[in-house]
Amino acid sequence: MFEYKPQLYYPSSEELPDSDETPVDNELQDLIPGMLKAILAWLWADRTDWFFGVDMGIYYDPEQPPIVPDGFLSLGVERVFDEELRLSYALWEEDVVPTLALEVLSQTYRGEYSRKKTQYAQLGILYYVIYSSRRRRKPHLEVHKLVNGSYVLQEGNVVLLPEVGLGIGIERGIYQGIEREWVYWYDEQGQRWLVPEEIARQERQQRQEAEQRVRILEERLRSLGIDLENEK
Repeated sequence: MFEYKPQLYYPSSEELPDSDETPVDNELQDLIPGMLKAILAWLWADRTDWFFGVDMGIYYDPEQPPIVPDGFLSLGVERVFDEELRLSYALWEEDVVPTLALEVLSQTYRGEYSRKKTQYAQLGILYYVIYSSRRRRKPHLEVHKLVNGSYVLQEGNVVLLPEVGLGIGIERGIYQGIEREWVYWYDEQGQRWLVPEEIARQERQQRQEAEQRVRILEERLRSLGIDLENEK
């Protein structure tokens, strides 16, 4: 497992490059991690001990380029440093290895099953999640757990992550008006957490239903000869 020794001469995260300048080559590499982050921002709104990075470099050695997952989750860190927010994630500053790393596969293979998998294991990242909707013979979602230094594939369409207090899995849904298969967070009973736009839609529907019930009640009272305006 990777070990680092913080030194006074290590650069700060503000001084390190905040991008590897490698463009993503499909929209899902932005949308899926962004949606998972949006759910956490609502679900853990009162918590300040977590951070979810999207396409952000994880620095483990100032002399080496960062590892850049499509998304990663760290627990036990400050969610917000200041209003400038994080530019990168330097292990010698954070002193916390991410708990989960996510890769959304593209048409171009980028070492997700070789180089990156080895690096994540060496860093000690507990869960390595790989998603691809293009597969025909393999599961679209793979959740690997680090056991004795090696990743072990976990079974199930929804995999519970006890150390996170959530599950992760896939199902069809609508996000940003797009209906397709998405990667979601789940509660410990296997129920899917809604994305913020679904919550807003439910609240809007409930409000409309409540307003309709009020209108129906008012019409019934008028039919009984009750003058609502004079009652006021």
